[in-house]
Amino acid sequence: MEMDLLTLLLLAGCGLGAGFIDSIAGGGGLITLPALLAAGLSPTQALATNKLQSSFGSFSATWYFARHGYIEFSTIKWAVALTFIGSAFGTLLVQQIDASALAQILPFLLMGFAFYFLFSPRVGDQDSQRRLGHLAFAATIGLGVGFYDGFFGPGTGSFFAVGFVALAGFNLAKATAHSKLLNFTSNLASLIFFALGGKMVWTVGLTMAVGQFIGARLGSRLVVKRGVGLIRPLLVIMSLAMSLKLLNQHYGWLS
Repeated sequence: MEMDLLTLLLLAGCGLGAGFIDSIAGGGGLITLPALLAAGLSPTQALATNKLQSSFGSFSATWYFARHGYIEFSTIKWAVALTFIGSAFGTLLVQQIDASALAQILPFLLMGFAFYFLFSPRVGDQDSQRRLGHLAFAATIGLGVGFYDGFFGPGTGSFFAVGFVALAGFNLAKATAHSKLLNFTSNLASLIFFALGGKMVWTVGLTMAVGQFIGARLGSRLVVKRGVGLIRPLLVIMSLAMSLKLLNQHYGWLS
């Protein structure tokens, strides 16, 4: 589809803002999906193109965190593999059936996540006791959240972050870094299978990808410098914002 230069520049700006927020707390789709729909893409095109541009943001953040020693690849390899598999199946399935039932439950889950990050004493600067082994974590959080991201998507970063903090015992900065790696994995798998389905608007997605890459680099740099003092409030805010948006969209609570 053809699009004028001003619209493409505005979408690139949306990508930059979304990449910045997403690299810290997730929820960048609150910015990019409405922007893509407003630009005239169909819902399926918007979902597919959003995966394209967000892949660049999650890759940028993952690369930055890895370079600064925040990611332990040896302990996360099974989670990466099963996240990819789960996301691939979810993407294939969502192209066949309606995902609207999930949209009715998700706002309440996100609200729960916000209160968990706000009040849980386990969320801090220090690692805590691990509750699941590497393979068990991969088979539950990796496979399950990967499938969810391919099938539906909003709040994936919050799901991964809660899993790493509550079940893997990670501190919040480390959980954020590893969440970006798994988020990039699920984005990549979903991107591949959406592209095979011919749903991608490449010009729009690659334009936004430039903004995503820059924004994610800036956000991940702040995480390294500021740690929990920055991540915790933003996770709470973004989880609540996503929850309110979805409640209004599906129940009309704010209208």
